[in-house]
Amino acid sequence: MRKFDDFLAEQLQDEELKKEFDELQPEFDVIRAIVDARISQNLTQKQLAERSGINQADISKIENGTRNPSISLLKRLAAGMDMALKIDFIPKNKI
Repeated sequence: MRKFDDFLAEQLQDEELKKEFDELQPEFDVIRAIVDARISQNLTQKQLAERSGINQADISKIENGTRNPSISLLKRLAAGMDMALKIDFIPKNKI
């Protein structure tokens, strides 16, 4: 993993690329939170689909970043994992 981290750090020296990367960070955070929550419960996408009533293909699209979920969909995913959805607004200087 160190090689990727080194490569990413090098690439982020480019200000334009860093700006684009930073703008996408919230989407990456949502995806990571969904995947981490699902895996922490040892659920497959199919099992989460059955619990949440969301099509497995849609869960896959959300997790691979090709679909942006609505708040309603995020709430259904959370409910399928017996979790609550919490969204925070954080001052930029606290990140």
